[in-house]
This record gives sequence, structure tokens and C-alpha cells, in this order.
Amino acid sequence: MTTDAVLLLSPRINDTGLQLRTAAGRRGLRVHTAAAWRAPEELLGESVHVYGGPLFGDAVGGAFGLGLLQPGDDWLARLPRELTGRSVRLTTLAEARGLRRPMFLKPPGDKLFPAKVYRDGSGLPGPDALEDDTPVLASEVVRFRREYRLFVLDGQVRTGSRYAVDGDLDVAPLAEDGHRAEVAAFAAEVLAAAAGTLPSATVIDVGPVGDGRWAVVEANSAWASGGYACDPDAVLDVVLRAGGPAAVLGEADRRYCRALPEVVH
Repeated sequence: MTTDAVLLLSPRINDTGLQLRTAAGRRGLRVHTAAAWRAPEELLGESVHVYGGPLFGDAVGGAFGLGLLQPGDDWLARLPRELTGRSVRLTTLAEARGLRRPMFLKPPGDKLFPAKVYRDGSGLPGPDALEDDTPVLASEVVRFRREYRLFVLDGQVRTGSRYAVDGDLDVAPLAEDGHRAEVAAFAAEVLAAAAGTLPSATVIDVGPVGDGRWAVVEANSAWASGGYACDPDAVLDVVLRAGGPAAVLGEADRRYCRALPEVVH
């Protein structure tokens, strides 16, 4: 990573963005906070890396030639049940609207509708709001005792943080949580099983379910994920890879690049 790179932050900067700004500054990287949801013209032609939500990535990614790495929509559904702790399948919004039992439903990548337990499919957005073929992850309802966020680079966990206990926000560094060894052991098992199915820079969330078994919560894009109590310098390492120029990505990562829309101003 050269010091002429620029870390571009979205206008809606969060705590993680502020931490990354400080971490980047320590490395001598320039940091620019966008004033609007569009590519800053003064940065065109620069080596830009981005941190922000999916809408911001879509707004600026094409202009800067970014390769925004994200897990495949079906990644969680393809994991064996021993790692998910529940039945998970990838379906469409049209099919999910027909569900007549409680399920945890979420869009796999974008926040197109709230991710939560739905009593049935009638509570999902209708065809007037979202297309019928919108991907949906449908999971059996389980309760996670604790949930942990792990930033992964080249198949290794670089940093992690607890972020929830019994479904409520409860942030703590792994060193203070008391379950660091369990987190590390399960993460190693997941990453070994998932070798070749994730981008080289990503985020996975894990935790124990009600019966004490460990399970994967989900995988997310590092360039759009909160860091909680993770080490900001390690988070920055992962974000720079996950949200940087497509031209420098390895061949194995290219299939994980987000499809970017054409932005017309």
C-alpha cells in the first residue's frame, strides 16, 4: 500500500469511519470525507479506497474503478448445517411472501428491507416496492447467546469484537469477553470449511446458539461493516483490500466484486 492512496469516507461517517480516519492518518494515507453521495471530482484519477454503506459504494465505485468485494448471496445457505446451526436457504422475495410460518428473513447484501423474524411473508415489501426476484435469505429462527464480528484477510482473522449478548447490543473487545479461545477455534473451523468460497477480505459474524453450539450468523462486506471494538489498524488492513481499486485485485477475488450500477448525474 503506497502513501499516495486515498481513503474515501461517506458523508454519513460513523464511529468506525472516524477510527479508520485516525488509523489511516498514522500511516500517512490521505483521508477524504465526501460532502455528497457522489464521487468527489478532485479525487478522480487517484488510487481510492472506500469505506461506507452499499449506497455510497454504488454511488462512487464506478467512477473510481473500485472492486468492492462482497460474499456471494448464497454463501451462508451453502454452508453445512453443522456450521450454521439452522436451516438456511436462498430464495426470492416473491417466494418468501408466501411463507406462512415464522422465519428470519434478510436481504443477503443490501439493506433493502429490515432483517428480522417475520411472523409470515405477508410483512415483506410488496411488488410495488421491490422486484419479485430480489434475493432473500430465509433461516430457521434461532437465538444467539452472543455474537462476534471478525475481520478476515487472506483466510486469517485479523481482529474481532463481541457486539451482542442475547440479541442486545453489548460491545467488548475479545480480550475482555472471556471466550476468545472459543471464538478463534470456531472461526478457524469455518474458514477452513469455507476456503475458496469467500473474498480474500471480508467479515464473518459467529456466536453460540441456545444449546451452546457455535454457528455462523452471516458474512458481510468489510468496506460497509461496523468495527465495534475491533482494532482499527487491523480493520483498515481488511477495508483497504475489500474496497480498493479493481485493477490490483487477484484473479480469485474478481468473482466477488459487487456489480456496480451506472450512475448518471
